[in-house]
Amino acid sequence: MKILGLATCILAGSVFALVAYAVEPDEMLDDPALEERARVISQDLRCVVCQNETIDESNATLAQDMRRLVRQRILAGDSNEDVLAYMVDRYGDFVLLRPRVTSQTLLLWFGPFILLVFGVIIAARYIKRPTAAETSNLSPEEMAEVEALIQKTEGADQK
Repeated sequence: MKILGLATCILAGSVFALVAYAVEPDEMLDDPALEERARVISQDLRCVVCQNETIDESNATLAQDMRRLVRQRILAGDSNEDVLAYMVDRYGDFVLLRPRVTSQTLLLWFGPFILLVFGVIIAARYIKRPTAAETSNLSPEEMAEVEALIQKTEGADQK
């Protein structure tokens, strides 16, 4: 029973560690409303070092600098959109976790769907079975004769 309790504690601790943020206490803003804004903005920004983590989740030094920069912009009076625009100007579109739909990112957004449609079309053509008339070199009279023989054979099998 003690082992089960210990295992539960370890599992719970590891789950909480996975969702822990890398934001240091000295980075946090004193005003809870401003800090919440910083967290919301940070969830939209990618760590350019880690690439698949938000800057809040990353322990990279550059992510720490980016978090501080977000908070500086908020304290300067920038709106959330202004802060995001500033970060994009500084680091490029790659810094956004959800890239914007622009003429440069159309292929990124719609490319998978286009490939899927082409794949379905190719598969449908490949899988489509040709009819007997399409594959045979028989004349229509000969095809009628073959069909009659097939029906005659099927009728004999049923008796």
